[in-house]
Amino acid sequence: MMPDKPTTIKEIAKILKISVSTVSRALHDHSSIGLTTKMRVKKLAAELNYEPNQRAIQFLHGKSFVIGVILPELSESFFSTAISGIEDIAYKRNYTVLLAQSHDDAEREKLLVAKMKSQGVDGLLVSVAKTTSTYEHFEVFKKLNIPIVFFDRIPPIKDIHYVSSNLKTGTFEAVNFLLKKGHRTIGMINGPGTLVATHERKEGYIRAMTANRLKFDPSLIVSCDLSEDGTIKAMDTLLNHKRKPTAVVTFNDYVALFAMRYAKSIALTNLDFVSYANLPIINYMDHTPIASVEQFPYKQGKKAADILIDLINKPKNESGSEQAYFNIVVESELVLSNRK
Repeated sequence: MMPDKPTTIKEIAKILKISVSTVSRALHDHSSIGLTTKMRVKKLAAELNYEPNQRAIQFLHGKSFVIGVILPELSESFFSTAISGIEDIAYKRNYTVLLAQSHDDAEREKLLVAKMKSQGVDGLLVSVAKTTSTYEHFEVFKKLNIPIVFFDRIPPIKDIHYVSSNLKTGTFEAVNFLLKKGHRTIGMINGPGTLVATHERKEGYIRAMTANRLKFDPSLIVSCDLSEDGTIKAMDTLLNHKRKPTAVVTFNDYVALFAMRYAKSIALTNLDFVSYANLPIINYMDHTPIASVEQFPYKQGKKAADILIDLINKPKNESGSEQAYFNIVVESELVLSNRK
């Protein structure tokens, strides 16, 4: 007859006439317990549908075995791919992922950070919202010695753990590629100034121009909020420039899609576009960027999750030593389009 309430370790110990600690060790394959005892304990546990008391395990280890993840938009292929990498590592290392989206809203991000704290996550992975300009909401985790690892969109602050893509070299390669194709007036639709990636893209653009002994014209770089309306305004600014661009580098593939659709609507078909992320979406476009900078979101997600879990499992007695910060940069790669 099945028990009406969950079976406990005490009940298994009583039936087998052994100690509770022996049952616990047997269930966890402790080396001090013989094979015969382990088999007896596990067999009875299976018959009684015994399930470990997760709260007791959490109390014993001082952990929830849950990591929080806050990202801008799961609907974006880049972040859904990054999540796959995070979940693969979490599964491998016996952690559960608690996922939340900021929808690129700074206030929502602040609220989510507070909620993650109240949920008792062991650590936090964050890709910051495009509107986030202050970072005090992350300080509570630092004070509680709960690790945070930022990935992809990292904040411009010191003493943080992060994993990001090398957008300086990626942009250098993208602009250099266009220059080799004969373009001399290259526009850039960049992102919000709050994002580190925005400044890295600009730096790579400048390096490519100066490396080719060309004068840098700052007015050819236009920032936008990454929305369709913002992209159209940026396109209008570039198209009305006295030096009308023959090629445009866009912040990401979504901005490229907005920009190319707008160019098509005004019968402008002789512009070349280079983008970032190399997302699957570009394979379904009628008119695609001629190249895209691959940022390897899956690799970023895996690496960030691995670092976070390593930090969670770091012996507490090491906290007194000087903190070493993980700053991992994944090399980007310029991928050429397959279009004819």
